[in-house]
Amino acid sequence: QVQLVESGGGLVQPGGSLRLSCAASGIIFRLYDMGWYRQAPGKQRQLVATITSGGNTIYTDSVKGRFTISRDNAKTTVYLQMNSLKPEDTAVYYCNAVRTIHQAWGQGIQVTVSS
Repeated sequence: QVQLVESGGGLVQPGGSLRLSCAASGIIFRLYDMGWYRQAPGKQRQLVATITSGGNTIYTDSVKGRFTISRDNAKTTVYLQMNSLKPEDTAVYYCNAVRTIHQAWGQGIQVTVSS
């Protein structure tokens, strides 16, 4: 059974940093493309960043230069380092794993950026 478990969210002041982690089990992690998505209240879920099985990364424009996605295949974990956080980064963040037609989601974790 596939499980993606996010951790590391919480409340942070504008300009602060957080690191999200997503621990995966039940999949051959190194073969999967991994991603982080977010959904703010009243808005659609949107892509934040992805990292392919080969280590290539893609970021949405609003987080370029502030967020970094990385993966540790030995620990079957994907990370999202978030720096210079802004109130508009407030959302529920979801971990995603995809390989061909197979896809899995984490349960989501809240990130709130507020003073």
